[in-house]
Amino acid sequence: MTTATAPRGMALRFYRYCWLHYRRNWKGTIVISVANPLLFLIAIGAGLGTLVGSDVAALGGVSYLAFFAPGMLAAASMQNGMIESAFPVSYHRMPGRAYPVAVATPLEPVDVLNGHALFMAVKVAIGAAAFCAVMFAFGVATSPLAALVLPAAALTGFAFAMPVTAWAVTLPDVRPVQTLFKWVVMPLYLFSGTFFATTQLPEAAQHLVALTPLWHGVELCRTLTLGTATWAGSLAHTAYLSAMALAGYLLARRNFRRHLHP
Repeated sequence: MTTATAPRGMALRFYRYCWLHYRRNWKGTIVISVANPLLFLIAIGAGLGTLVGSDVAALGGVSYLAFFAPGMLAAASMQNGMIESAFPVSYHRMPGRAYPVAVATPLEPVDVLNGHALFMAVKVAIGAAAFCAVMFAFGVATSPLAALVLPAAALTGFAFAMPVTAWAVTLPDVRPVQTLFKWVVMPLYLFSGTFFATTQLPEAAQHLVALTPLWHGVELCRTLTLGTATWAGSLAHTAYLSAMALAGYLLARRNFRRHLHP
């Protein structure tokens, strides 16, 4: 059955399956996706930050907690986007798992992708909302623009989820995913402005960091939270992340079609 003739709402069927599957293992995943980032925020931002936050000039005139929290929000959203895409997609595409079984029904590969992508987006948004609630409870966000930080964080996570989805569906097993987290996630965490201002890096390194997607997510979330956002800067960051998400989605459509309907 082609996509054109498939019944409407097929993607929602796989979306509902994702929630049914999640109900079986939510306790383990919620620790990684929600609890760990919140503990980071409390331990580093509110704890260690009281010891290292004296140089407010280097942080734009704000406390270390106010500087660190929105950066950690973006980094946690990136991590959640990758967690929701890398392992599940590479696992579900293996023989006998959810993807091959689903496309043996009236569902098309694009229905599977759309349903799973919607699930990823909702999960990333939920994780970001939990983080925002704690961040706001600490009194970090005082600008009215902070109301936009939740969609900004969700976009950051989704911008990573889609390219990783496109890659993960091509994997024969889940083992290469460990390499992704070791050589991509960790360096981005450390050098994209989450823990310290990138202006402290050499000029050449600053230009290199500005090319990374997490830097755009960090800057977007931080400037919105602190009320220093500009129209030009926010539009540039949003356009970068949106283009990354769209490119990843289009590549995922092609790869899902190739690998689920060889």
